[in-house]
Parts: sequence; structure tokens; C-alpha cells
Amino acid sequence: MTAYLTQFLVSLSAIFFVVDPIGVVPLFLAMTAGDSQEKIRRTAMRACLVACGMMLFFAIFGGVIFKVFGVSLGAFRVAGGILLLITALDMLRARPSETRTTPTEEQEGVVKEDVAIVPLAIPLLSGPGAIATAMVLMARGGQKLTLAIPVLAAIILTFVASYFILRASGMIQRVLRQSGVAIVERVMGLILAAIAVQFIADGGKELLK
Repeated sequence: MTAYLTQFLVSLSAIFFVVDPIGVVPLFLAMTAGDSQEKIRRTAMRACLVACGMMLFFAIFGGVIFKVFGVSLGAFRVAGGILLLITALDMLRARPSETRTTPTEEQEGVVKEDVAIVPLAIPLLSGPGAIATAMVLMARGGQKLTLAIPVLAAIILTFVASYFILRASGMIQRVLRQSGVAIVERVMGLILAAIAVQFIADGGKELLK
């Protein structure tokens, strides 16, 4: 029971922090400016459903992808950890990470009619860092399928929370303001950096074997 709880808590913190729905709030507000409350709700719902589906797909079939491309788990852990560390460092500096989206993609999102799929779901909510994190966490359980359940539950719970955060984005922005969002980003970035270093250390040990 302790192993499942530990796996769930590590997975939830890692996935929630790398998805970073609070950091997406300012971009979501810019992209949905002028939309009705109903359209904002639908946009948030579709974005979270697509992003959740994408993450679950890569989490479940990540092992197959490893085998197809001949990539070892250790190598992927190191690569995923480095990608996660880059994202965490950007969060510590309270600036958008270009591993998730570029200024050009953000600008295109502002003028697009429908932003739910691109760029909200992909790559803002389920970017390369989030996908790599989900795959590495699933691989940590080894061949034990039961240890996959906490990771899948953490992914689903993260996107349920993301939906409510995006739906209430206007209120969150008013309460936290820009400085509050930046403080939350930095705290989340610090924890994410520690998780990234752990991924790199685990991957390095596996490669040295």
C-alpha cells in the first residue's frame, strides 16, 4: 500500500507541476478574450480531454515505443530529466518555456478561432516534457502493472484539476495577479527541478550498469 501511495504522490506532483495549468492561465485568458462563458467552458473541457488522452496514450504505450526505436529506459530517463530540468529552470525564472510553446505559437493562438486543440491541448498542456514525464513514471514500476494505476490516476486527476483551473482562470488571475502567478510558478519549478534531477540520477545509474 505504501508503494502505491508513494508512486501516486510522486506521479501527481511531477505531472501536475510539469503540466502547470496555473502558468497556462494568462495565455488561456489572452486566447479566449471576448468569448462567452459557455465557449470558455467548452474550450477548457476540450483542451483538457485531448491533453489527457494524449498523456494516457503515451503512458500506456510508452514501453512499445522504447522497443520500436531501441531506446533503453535509462537513456529515456536521462533525456526526460534534462527536458524536465529545462522546463523547471524556466519556471524558476517565471518565464514561458520554449520546450512547451514558442512566442509565434502563442501569437497564432490569440488570433485563431479554435484554440482548444492547438496550442492549448498540444503543446501547452501536454508538451514534450509532460509526455516524457508520464512515460518515465510508468517505466519506474517495471513489469508491475498495478504500479501503473497510480500514474494513470495522477494523469486523470491532473487534468480534472486543470479543467477547473482554466474554467476559473479569470478569478484566479484577479486573486493572484501577475506577481502571485510568478511566485507559484517558482515554487512549482523548484520542486520540479528536484524531480528532474532524480530522474537523471536514476537514469545515470541504469546506464552505468
